[in-house]
Amino acid sequence: MSLSDFLQRAMSRWMRDGGPDDDIVLTSRIRVARNVQGYPFPILQTDSHATDVIEMVGKAIEAAPLKALGQYELIRCQDLSALDRQVLVEKHLISPDLAEQEKHGAVVLRDDELVSIMVNEEDHIRIQCILPGMRLEEAWKLATSIDDALENKLVYAFHEKYGYLTACPTNVGTGIRASVMMHLPGLVLSGSINRLLSAVSQVGLAVRGIYGEGSESFGNLFQVSNQITLGETEEEIIGNLQSVVYQLIEHERNARQQLLQRNRTQLEDRVSRSFGILAYARRMDSRETLERLSDVRLGIDLGIIQGVSAGILKELMVTTQPAFLQKYFSRELSASERDVRRAALIRERLRLDDTEVHG
Repeated sequence: MSLSDFLQRAMSRWMRDGGPDDDIVLTSRIRVARNVQGYPFPILQTDSHATDVIEMVGKAIEAAPLKALGQYELIRCQDLSALDRQVLVEKHLISPDLAEQEKHGAVVLRDDELVSIMVNEEDHIRIQCILPGMRLEEAWKLATSIDDALENKLVYAFHEKYGYLTACPTNVGTGIRASVMMHLPGLVLSGSINRLLSAVSQVGLAVRGIYGEGSESFGNLFQVSNQITLGETEEEIIGNLQSVVYQLIEHERNARQQLLQRNRTQLEDRVSRSFGILAYARRMDSRETLERLSDVRLGIDLGIIQGVSAGILKELMVTTQPAFLQKYFSRELSASERDVRRAALIRERLRLDDTEVHG
């Protein structure tokens, strides 16, 4: 299979498409946690409980309210190989925790993969909507419409005072987590990032790496999300996050322009070197790949690099991960082999853009 054909089949829409302010905000995500009334949380449930929840969700997605919102398929984790589950983690469609729930877990995927519904992860149901660019309000409207459709067929665990009940107390209330994935090379290179992220944490927001809680930040990529779910409405939570994100966007754009004006030759050299390494290297590890891709994406956004797709950062930050590489090359790969194959995939991917421009 050619790389072009493989990417056509393997890429979710959030990886392919653009959106508002997507030079800085790569994706907007809404996640909603819900539990079924009368059933213990997943950490305490029996095999029978887990099966019941999966079957109830399966019936709910076949009902008219959800069918009106797209084509959905329920997939049990036990029917997926460990490699396929890890591919879904790398595509940000399921969590690492769900990938380990081989016996009790399941996921519902919409055909465009902008929507995934995790079943029997930390909570019975976790609805996730992920859209390209700065589209938090649109993602929330989609998530709440799916939530309403499911609630037509399921009775949620709800308390009049505390709101939606969840396995983790930090999710009680609205059960909503709103987040954006941001590319902030200007703030990192200018030395302003720590001061700004410290200020962000002071207003009740969390900053994490690209795979969320517990993950490191590579390639100048940061996830910014709400921490408070109790005592505020969903609209207030999203509005607060949006306000901070727009300020970060402004700071990042200013930082990029200052770098361009004050250190143009140095910046062009950095970007060009990274592009050259990606285009010709024979070995690349995951960390260096993201760092070099960050430089190239910055060069594209500032007009330093021409003829390369702006979506290459989103695309390759996923497709160069270990499970994806093994899926593409159809074999198990050692860490050393992955570094060689990763470099080969990147070179081939860059040639696709070159062919489109000059072919």
